[in-house]
Amino acid sequence: MSDLVKRIYSLYGTVIFFGTFFLLFPIFLLTIQVPGWKKYGRKLNRIWSKVFFSMLLIRVKFENLNLIKGHRQYVIVSNHFSYLDIPVLGLIPHDLVFVGKASLGKIPIFGYMFRNLHIAVDRNSLKSRGASIAKAKEAMDEGSSVVIFPEGGINSTHPPILSRFKDGAFRIAIDKQIPIIPITLSYNHLILPDDGRFLLRYKKAKVVIHPPIEVKGLDGKAIGKLKEKSHQVIQQQLLADNPAATIELLADTI
Repeated sequence: MSDLVKRIYSLYGTVIFFGTFFLLFPIFLLTIQVPGWKKYGRKLNRIWSKVFFSMLLIRVKFENLNLIKGHRQYVIVSNHFSYLDIPVLGLIPHDLVFVGKASLGKIPIFGYMFRNLHIAVDRNSLKSRGASIAKAKEAMDEGSSVVIFPEGGINSTHPPILSRFKDGAFRIAIDKQIPIIPITLSYNHLILPDDGRFLLRYKKAKVVIHPPIEVKGLDGKAIGKLKEKSHQVIQQQLLADNPAATIELLADTI
């Protein structure tokens, strides 16, 4: 795909992104304003994601979706290499509250929805990070599952190689005694790389849901092991799905 075609495709994607949100905004506003209706707003997120990817003609393939049970709550942790990660994970048929960076809340239309239905955090502020953990626990008390990117944002300089994981997601899982589900987003970094150019590529997306990691009876001493296990599970899948890129990246780092 030439740069010109990518730019046209990206422009089309931008129009679809904002256009569909603009059309749905009155309904989003209603779900935000009516007490107890925010879960319906998050369902509307899922409808929007389906429309968005359908109009982009991007197929999103899920593996092991059956591992997420509708009646259970989870702390979902995933790699984060692309701005497509939240819309892709938003396709999961579950009530998910995302913890995302504060800058998402500044995006026109989308930002208002995100600030009110999900959790925006300024990762440079200790106070904001503490408040986001409290809000995540509150969302779980209300019956939702939470999605946290344990790399702390799009931090990897060499996708598909993960950055180090932070403690927050695993501490929340232990405090609430809620199982962790690692998820691998295999190709989002190829479809929309975080390279400053904001050019979409046409490619099938892949989401691999890994078996839940139970935390029942564990305390804070287990955070390190939980981080290591989740990191390993996601990284192994990324290496398996991106063998050529992985070999090239590893060669560059030697």
